[in-house]
Amino acid sequence: MPKPEILDPQGKAITGALEGLGFTGMSVRQGKRFEIEIDGDVTDEVLAQIRDAAERLLANTVVESFEVVAE
Repeated sequence: MPKPEILDPQGKAITGALEGLGFTGMSVRQGKRFEIEIDGDVTDEVLAQIRDAAERLLANTVVESFEVVAE
């Protein structure tokens, strides 16, 4: 997701479109999502490796924040 201090023109456009459709009181920030499948169990070590991959490659940490969630 874009960090809060980063302008998000896509999110603003979506917010405006929602308002045009009658959806009020919503504010949208648009980001991206990666789904990563792993072999084996989800351990703390595996989650740490995924966080490392996100920080080093998947996210532009200058302007984006990220969250790793196991489902």
